[in-house]
Order: sequence, then structure tokens, then C-alpha cells
Amino acid sequence: MPKQVDHDERRRQIGDAVCRVIAARGLNAVSLRHVAAEAGVSMGRVQHYFATVDEMLMFAFDLISERVAARLGAVHSDDPAKYLRAILLELLPLSPAARAEAPVLAAFLAQAVVEPRLGVPLHEGNEQMVAWLVGMITAVRPGGDPKRDAMALLAFVDGLMLQVLIGQVTPEAAEDLVDHQLSRVLT
Repeated sequence: MPKQVDHDERRRQIGDAVCRVIAARGLNAVSLRHVAAEAGVSMGRVQHYFATVDEMLMFAFDLISERVAARLGAVHSDDPAKYLRAILLELLPLSPAARAEAPVLAAFLAQAVVEPRLGVPLHEGNEQMVAWLVGMITAVRPGGDPKRDAMALLAFVDGLMLQVLIGQVTPEAAEDLVDHQLSRVLT
């Protein structure tokens, strides 16, 4: 009897390998050979699932985006201010999962500056996050300019993510800075 193969799972395994290569060596290191070695499969197996390096990169981007969305979706609180704080902290590389994903996200953000097709999903995701933040800010503090505050918080957290990744800001200091920014926005 022939062996049953879960093709979606195989694609995810290769996508995971792409993410590990990006996290360890950056986007420029993604090659058929490096990904195959990281995944522990032949280059032919990688080519069977992905025709080009660009296809692998876009799949990895979607995969990492889904993981971040799943982590954010697991955050819950009945208190809007605590919920907002928890989401902002979850966007930072403070947990093991977020620390593994953050270098990949940072690499894709940097590449989006020169690669417009990466910018499209980032722009859409940013709009959704700003809209969500506006709702949370308004629930805690009606009035003011919640869209401007939301955009500022998101830009702050994106920059803070990079600062934590390169060791300029400790995780503890990052948490304190988030609390400081939130107190300014919510009071």
C-alpha cells in the first residue's frame, strides 16, 4: 500500500525551514540548498513544493503571519486597558515564540521597503491592527485622536521590537516602556 503524504504538512515543514534560515542568516541566505539542508530533505523535494525561492519566501511570510495572528488571538482580558497592554507586549520578542518569529518579521519588514509585493500584506495587516487599536483606545478613553494614538503605538512597538532584538533594550525595559507609552495614550 502506498504511503499517504500530507502535502500541506510537508509545505509547512519546508516553510518552517525557510523561517529558520531567515532567522539565523537573513533573507539573502534563503536558497534551495540551504532550505533543503535545514528541512532535512532533498533539493528535489523542496522544488516539488516550491517552484521558486520567491514562492518559498511568500509562503514563509504567510506562515509567520498566521503564527503571529494565532498568538495574538490567544490573548484575552475583559479589561480593555489590560487587553491592549497584553497585545502590545505580545508583539514584542519577549516570549520564546515571539523571539523566534521576530527576526523573520524584521527581515520581511526590511525587505518590504524595496519589494512592493511584500508591502501589500503588511499594509493590510497594519490597517487591521490600527483599526483594532482605535477600538481598544476608544473603549478605555473616549475622545482625543484615537487613530493617531493607535498609529503611534504601533510604530512605537515596531521600533521597540528591533531595539529588543539587537539588545539595545532589555525585555524588562521594553515592558516598562510599553507601560509608559500606554499611560500617556490612555490618560
